[in-house]
Amino acid sequence: MGYIHQTKPISIPVPGGKTIQEHFGIPSTGNHEISVAYMEAPPGWGEPFQTPMFDEWTLMVSGKKQVEVDGKVIVISEGESLLIKSGTRVKYSNPFHEDAKYWAICKPAFQLETVNREDE
Repeated sequence: MGYIHQTKPISIPVPGGKTIQEHFGIPSTGNHEISVAYMEAPPGWGEPFQTPMFDEWTLMVSGKKQVEVDGKVIVISEGESLLIKSGTRVKYSNPFHEDAKYWAICKPAFQLETVNREDE
């Protein structure tokens, strides 16, 4: 078949109240090459530093997301995007007062074994 029409993305539970709806990736379609997921991160959400072994693109739909990378703090807002390259140490959070809604695309696909999160 020459297409996949995704009508039922997989909900992936994560700590901190963030929701993930994966449309394409390992758990949803068995695709190891790329993952595409819609995320909603509530105010106060955050993850520890990580050094993923995949490229990750963030495309903001609404709200803001804070990214700590290379000794800088970057805030990405609605309509903006950011690429974090494989092997880069990064920390994602939402210290703002509204939900951060965004798409995340990972190549190769996101895997817990390759995200390399640090202990908090």
